Amino acid sequence: MADTLPLLSCHDPKLCEKFVASLRNFGFAALIDHPLDMLRIQRIYDDWRSFFASGEAHAYAMDPLNQDGYFSIKQAEHAKGYAQRDFKEYFQYYPWGRCPEQLRGDLEAYYEQAVTFAATLLGYVEDGCPDSVRVRFSEPLQGMITNSQQSMLRVLHYPPVPTGQSALRAAPHEDINLLTLLPAADGPGLEICRHDGTWLSVPNDPHQVLINVGDMLQEASGGWLPSATHQVASHSEAALANGRMSLPLFLHPRPDVHLSDRYTAASYLDERLVELGVV
Repeated sequence: MADTLPLLSCHDPKLCEKFVASLRNFGFAALIDHPLDMLRIQRIYDDWRSFFASGEAHAYAMDPLNQDGYFSIKQAEHAKGYAQRDFKEYFQYYPWGRCPEQLRGDLEAYYEQAVTFAATLLGYVEDGCPDSVRVRFSEPLQGMITNSQQSMLRVLHYPPVPTGQSALRAAPHEDINLLTLLPAADGPGLEICRHDGTWLSVPNDPHQVLINVGDMLQEASGGWLPSATHQVASHSEAALANGRMSLPLFLHPRPDVHLSDRYTAASYLDERLVELGVV
């Protein structure tokens, strides 16, 4: 049973092989020496923490049709199979969507950088798949995101939990999309469910970016790449008393992409958004 998620260097000549092996074993991979601007990410955390605290986010209340804008704690999604909503607030950013102008510059720059890096990672994934899996893809994985308007950057804030209150920061869940890119949060808490059902706590290395398989890639690969269940947990009152910022990029294919004989990307997304209670 694996005890730690290995840190993989993007400078390693065997990165492709090790990256896909980690995704297969854990559903996740942790990368360092990557091209993402961590100073910009920290600035985003600082600026948006202040923005959420100011109350100005309510002027950008989420659009039920487009799913962009601000989701308050009362509007936050709940994990599939859970009635209780996660204890979090967040802003969903798309390049075509709404965003406070004073905060757009860093988000726009990071979004472009992260999507470009994600396309490279999709190439590694496809190169690392056996032929029996690769032939299942309706088109090259990188092509699935070409001209996609669905990839979404979420500025996520887990507020401090009041003393004595029971709250799930993020209940056990799987992501919907192809890949998720998650740069280091500004606090610990992420846990991955191992194959045997036990939980693995992920160290929060300040230089790392986590990559995890989403349900769409699991579907497209016929289950060869697993979408791992994960959660954001805090096991002490001290941890719950601190807020936590996170910045996942959810990489989505175009709606018309055929994931399998059962689903297009559009039909899969619609089904899951209903299950999450956001539409």
